[in-house]
Amino acid sequence: MTTNVPAYAAPAANAPLERTTIPRRAVGEHDVLIEIKYAGICHSDIHQARDGWGEGIFPMVPGHEIAGIVTEVGPGVTKYQAGDRVGVGCFVDSCRRCDYCRQGLEQYCVQGMTGTYNALDRNGEPTYGGYSTHIVVDENYAVRIPDGLALDVAAPLLCAGITLYSPLAHWKAGPGKNVAIVGLGGLGHMGVKIAHALGAEVTVLSQTLRKQEDGLRLGADHFYATSDPETFEKLAGTFDLIVSTVSAPLDFGAYLSLLKTDGALVNVGAPEEPVSLNLFSVITGRKTLAGSMIGGIAETQEMLDFCAQHGLGAEIELIRADQINEAYERVLKSDVRYRFVIDAATI
Repeated sequence: MTTNVPAYAAPAANAPLERTTIPRRAVGEHDVLIEIKYAGICHSDIHQARDGWGEGIFPMVPGHEIAGIVTEVGPGVTKYQAGDRVGVGCFVDSCRRCDYCRQGLEQYCVQGMTGTYNALDRNGEPTYGGYSTHIVVDENYAVRIPDGLALDVAAPLLCAGITLYSPLAHWKAGPGKNVAIVGLGGLGHMGVKIAHALGAEVTVLSQTLRKQEDGLRLGADHFYATSDPETFEKLAGTFDLIVSTVSAPLDFGAYLSLLKTDGALVNVGAPEEPVSLNLFSVITGRKTLAGSMIGGIAETQEMLDFCAQHGLGAEIELIRADQINEAYERVLKSDVRYRFVIDAATI
């Protein structure tokens, strides 16, 4: 039997979010019921609630940075028990059969992963995200939050943390590697922390020097303003890896010029509009222009364990649920350091 729970939803595209109730399915054989304690606000929540990435499913309850406590488990559950601290990230199901799912790369599922919100589940019912008091998920799509991480600073790791950890790990950021993070926001600040903990030399490339003090405090070795043309001259051929976290179109030629031969520019931010590229920017120097999308369940658990080991949580501003609409506007103005997190007790 379904249960109705409180939530904040966008009733239509571009409409302010408002308090409502949503159905949650009964706890099935392999499901866990999670009492949500905290939910991060990701820029992608705003893109989707405002139809920036295509037509959305409304009413929409955003939120895919979820941290909470298991309160009930199905009879077949083996991974969790009531009282466990768990997280839910950007997807809650996948086909489980394709090569990518079997490799633990569920985010690249051939049939498409089932998004935590703004998606249809395998039964054709809309999914609703973390701006709510409870969620029911299959145990295989939840991850354990280590005791060393407070739940409020752990919530953003379920998207921002894994979105940066995955490409940094895949392109082998570490000692002897020169890594640049483009943008010091909700994603970028976690990139700095993680790249530093991995042992890389870390540079922040930001529009201005306004956040320089923060960048250095978070673990950056260097900080440059991209609005200064001399930055691109000075840093030409410097980096093994550049990870761009910004959701605005870049001058890819300029950023590719900062790479060493065989370097990679990896995009995790997703602009709403197409971008252009002169292919000589990649041909010269055998460079790679790539993308990366979150991480699989196993890698997300690996990331959480790594962050707990190194004491890495997100830098957050905790808000009440009735501040969500204001928070959206502040995100668009880059007026947050560095992630808004909703206290679900206020929903």
